[in-house]
Amino acid sequence: MSDTDYHAFGHLLRFWRKVRGLSQETLALNLQSSTRHISFLENGKARPGEAFVEAIAETLGLGERDGSYLRLAAGYLARSQKVDFEAPEFKWLRKATLLSLKAMDPYPAVLMDRYGRLLMVNRSWVAFYRESVTCEALAKVENHFEFLFRRPPEGSAQEPWRHMLAMILMYTQQEALLTNDPIYHAMVAELSSYPGIPEDWADIASRLEPMASYRVQQGYKGRLMRFFCVSLNVGAMGPASYVSEPRLTINTLYPEGDELDLGEALNSNLSHPLLFY
Repeated sequence: MSDTDYHAFGHLLRFWRKVRGLSQETLALNLQSSTRHISFLENGKARPGEAFVEAIAETLGLGERDGSYLRLAAGYLARSQKVDFEAPEFKWLRKATLLSLKAMDPYPAVLMDRYGRLLMVNRSWVAFYRESVTCEALAKVENHFEFLFRRPPEGSAQEPWRHMLAMILMYTQQEALLTNDPIYHAMVAELSSYPGIPEDWADIASRLEPMASYRVQQGYKGRLMRFFCVSLNVGAMGPASYVSEPRLTINTLYPEGDELDLGEALNSNLSHPLLFY
């Protein structure tokens, strides 16, 4: 069987129909459709319209995660409801991510949403950046991407910095085109206007292998250091992790070769609006 012979939507539809204990006839009746049409959908002989996929998900009582799989299998962009990370029902998630950030010490780490907006930082992040940014300026940093788009430290290699900018811009551009989200469109316009952005950033990004980590250079105590910037998704597993809210990411800096000694800085008084321990 070739890849084109596998009909993911039909397999998912049959799976959920059986989980709910429904026959093809009953499901068809509930959807005001025909048994023949349901059979054709499950066998890959018919393709459902977007509205019909939504009706199936509602009839089967599928939540956002499972409904997202069904939409993706049918060839439609998954829909997700925006959520408030500060809402009471996400108290457990806030605690879990806070513990994760604490565990990252002594390496600088932040928690951000899909737009790069900062939600939490750890003590190492504050200690690391307050060496080069005033406490007042650091407290005003709201977006991780915008913070990275500042000009690189004096003496740093230009190519790694340009590569990082190109990859971030490619992410925001493709999200904007895929979702038509005005926030992403605004991000592309703003980020691409920063000084030093290569005009051919799209071509540069297309030649780079997309990964959840990349190399960056950062200055610390007058010394230029190389780091791996590693991103970890927080949320649902599988394809739904890219569409189900809340879409959160923990981003951490790990030294590439030299150890990062933040011991003295971590023992001092540290404060930041997004530091919660």
